[in-house]
Amino acid sequence: MQVRQVQDIQYQSLPGAERRTTDIVIERDGMVSVRPPLRMTPEQVDATVFSNRVWIYRNLAEWRDLNATKVVREWVNGESFLYLGSSYRLLLVQQQDATLQLKDGRFQLLRSVVVNGGQESAQKAFETFFRDKGLPRIQQRVGHFAPRVGVTSGDVQVKDLGFRWANCLPNGDLYFHWKCLMAPLTVIDYIVVHELCHMRHRDHSDPFWNEVDKVLPNYRERKEWLRQRGAHLDL
Repeated sequence: MQVRQVQDIQYQSLPGAERRTTDIVIERDGMVSVRPPLRMTPEQVDATVFSNRVWIYRNLAEWRDLNATKVVREWVNGESFLYLGSSYRLLLVQQQDATLQLKDGRFQLLRSVVVNGGQESAQKAFETFFRDKGLPRIQQRVGHFAPRVGVTSGDVQVKDLGFRWANCLPNGDLYFHWKCLMAPLTVIDYIVVHELCHMRHRDHSDPFWNEVDKVLPNYRERKEWLRQRGAHLDL
């Protein structure tokens, strides 16, 4: 990855891929990522970014507006946390077998985690919960949709992907951010189908979106939900 500058636009140039078009994406952290075809020179990539500057300016402005309302949660009784699109209140408890569990309609977290480790330890407990509980669910959805897309996936993992919701490797392995598990099931299905379709089309060209549309005809609603509310899927 290389960070480059075109006038007032800074972007990260990702390794080239076997594709016909240049893929420009506004990441969840607001960084502009560009993945070009293999044979494009850095100067040609710069020129492509410059020619798309109006689109980039508009989408960066939307990103700033959406992230201005990002929720900052506190680790106290009654704070709400998301799981599979539903909101659950936090209850700090003195004793229980698990560090964190969803029980009786509440996220129950050992008080000692917050007292001794603070925010970092509390966030780690939630991350572990989402990884452990989320992996079987994601695997099940991949198994459900892969035949519909006409592909066979490789290994499926739930992990921290930084500012990406998911990633499809060239060998068919699929990685999903644990924060996906905060989204409604319909949005999780969209993320799964999106990555499976990348096994057929590595870019975001019309053929790619046509493939997504075949499996999820209402994918645009789910995509828009993620665009507008993705900043709230955080701890």
